[in-house]
Amino acid sequence: MSVTKEHILQALQTVDDPDLKQDLVTLNMIKDLSVEGNEVNFTVELTTPACPMKEMIKNACLDAIYNQVSSELVVHIHMTSNVTTARQRTHMLPKVKNIIAIASGKGGVGKSTVASNLAVSLAKMGASVGLVDADIFGPSIPTMFNCENEQPGVRDIDGKNVIVPLTQYGVKLISIGFLMPADHAVVWRGPMAGKALQQFLGDTDWEELDYLLIDLPPGTSDIHLTLVQSVPVTGAVIVTTPQKVALADARKGLAMFRQKQINVPVLGVVENMAYFTPAELPDNKYYIFGQGGGQQLADSAEVPYLGQIPLVQSIRESGDAGYPAVLKVGENGEPLPEQQAFEKVAHALAQQVAIRNANQAKTNPVAMNA
Repeated sequence: MSVTKEHILQALQTVDDPDLKQDLVTLNMIKDLSVEGNEVNFTVELTTPACPMKEMIKNACLDAIYNQVSSELVVHIHMTSNVTTARQRTHMLPKVKNIIAIASGKGGVGKSTVASNLAVSLAKMGASVGLVDADIFGPSIPTMFNCENEQPGVRDIDGKNVIVPLTQYGVKLISIGFLMPADHAVVWRGPMAGKALQQFLGDTDWEELDYLLIDLPPGTSDIHLTLVQSVPVTGAVIVTTPQKVALADARKGLAMFRQKQINVPVLGVVENMAYFTPAELPDNKYYIFGQGGGQQLADSAEVPYLGQIPLVQSIRESGDAGYPAVLKVGENGEPLPEQQAFEKVAHALAQQVAIRNANQAKTNPVAMNA
């Protein structure tokens, strides 16, 4: 039998994307297919470089071709990605595919630590990533990225001066902490803080980004409203700890995004400080702040549970040292549990963004009078 492209495509129509629940051909994920003799070449274009099922999809393609066409074929599959978007293109951030709000109901739950490590994780996986420190009154991103004494540049684009974000560990960064002395207190009213955020969004040269993470301040404030009114937000991630008081505030933060006039999809819940693991007892788990609170919040709100991050000393030390924990490895180069935990959450987040973009309507900036 002479093998044709149609034979290969028919076989690949039996391979589904596990998240999007449709076959790869229908989803237009098969690119550059060629058949020459018994040699087959094609590319599978995934919806994110952070896809945790990349190898499973590749093996499913091979099995389908060998079983349904011929086991004598030589098949070369190139796995690549093109991050999807569901944003309406606007004058602000026109080149950013996905804007993701990282929020919490209360302070002290490690939201900035989670945001920093998720940003670096996604960048390590091959995505283009930016991070906005939107906590105008308590910026922590400069410390966590070891660039407290750095300042962003300025570039002239079409006669307009724009901010050039810093780049550290593969992530583009902007923070009020880069523009003021480290010991200077920001004593501003809400509208001034909102204008600062708008400048970070609209007057910064972000270039092409797959994901722009917004590290929001705790609670539900003017900053949150400024964000959703200024740009179309792909979705929000809620960070909490397992304890009751944190969960109560996290529910309020989640409810804010679900208000009818805001209507930002909640991509999921991350449970930080889920359990304590001493360095000398790496297999032990002590539930200092309670157990299962993040999962219960996700279940009750009917949103995905993205995962849990342990309470370990090295995460705190990494943040203080300005070297995110997800970059650290063991003495022999092996991945550490905390690194694996953040990467697992980053994979889950990328999955939920792809599912949200495939199944939900495009987002627009929120029109609000109050």
